[in-house]
Amino acid sequence: MANASTADGMVTAHADPIPRRIGMADLWTALSRGYDDFLAAPTQLIFLGIIYPIIGLIAARFASGDGLPLLYPLVAGLSLMGPLAAVGIYELSRRREQGAEVSWVNALDVIHSPSLPAIIGLGLILCVIFVAWLFAAQMVYWATMGNWIPASIGDFFGRILGTREGWNLILIGNAVGFLFAVLVLTITVVSFPMLIDRPVGVRVAVRTSIRAVLMNPGPMAVWGLIVAALLLVGCLPLFVGLAVVMPLLGHATWHLYRQVVGS
Repeated sequence: MANASTADGMVTAHADPIPRRIGMADLWTALSRGYDDFLAAPTQLIFLGIIYPIIGLIAARFASGDGLPLLYPLVAGLSLMGPLAAVGIYELSRRREQGAEVSWVNALDVIHSPSLPAIIGLGLILCVIFVAWLFAAQMVYWATMGNWIPASIGDFFGRILGTREGWNLILIGNAVGFLFAVLVLTITVVSFPMLIDRPVGVRVAVRTSIRAVLMNPGPMAVWGLIVAALLLVGCLPLFVGLAVVMPLLGHATWHLYRQVVGS
């Protein structure tokens, strides 16, 4: 049993949900239903489709000059915050599932959720992971490139792609980043949608997410690759593609949660 806080501050007991085994077909079902949600309420693009690209552009600007080596880690690290950024999208899918009216304004209904403190708490955990990733990326850079500061973007990419040290940075950096991505996927693929759906605490939601991944390692690995590929495509045209990718993934993640945990 586990405890969860209700809207009036009471603490009630809930048994941990038991995840289901899923197959590859369930991933495509989640994507298909997510796409239907995306088409049914396109105004939610205002909520994430504009804000998220702006954040990405700010991060890119911040990382210019002496901060150029952190450009890639900053942009890549934004995906670690994606599950938190998508909580409003989960709410839209939940409302549509119930047959309720849906518009982008309803994404803000999350603030009335009895699980809001837990959502904030898990969001803070993601922030800590994001900062830890940036620190780790900086350590990898220093270990492979020393204190070298590129004079320009051309100088930076020339050395990264044309030297052994640069390729060591690429390989080691991406390996470390992969570990952070696996961590975030494992603790959030089910947890944030569950917090939107049920008045449970962070521990219950994260435990259920971990169990879901351990029970379905193959499908969850493929899901992680799908997410990574779509985010990469969304980032290519100056982050504008995230206007479509982020809401689509948010809706699809909600339906994946339904496939794994149920109603």
